Amino acid sequence: MPKAALADTQLPDPKQEAAAKALMESVRCLVCQGQSIADSDAELAADMRAMIRDRVQKGEKPEDIRRWLIARYGDWVSYKPVLDAATAPLWLAPLILISVGLWLARGRFRRRRT
Repeated sequence: MPKAALADTQLPDPKQEAAAKALMESVRCLVCQGQSIADSDAELAADMRAMIRDRVQKGEKPEDIRRWLIARYGDWVSYKPVLDAATAPLWLAPLILISVGLWLARGRFRRRRT
């Protein structure tokens, strides 16, 4: 199948292309998984780039497009996950671990002084 028209063609408006490019760099390729769709050569990534450019060209805001992609493909598609009940442990765990580490280190240093 031929690639979608806007898969590798930039939008004529530089502001719209910049918005589309920024969004494409924050969306994970579902085939490659380790690359954004901006960097991927997979056909699905090309289709997703075309969808994003088409929606940006029609005047949709990047955040609305991101929400649509997440609704369609799931939270995993975004490199910038949202904070909700399912992802809260991922966001809070590092803070909790750092706090516990600092508390333990503080106690250890206090014992050495005495």
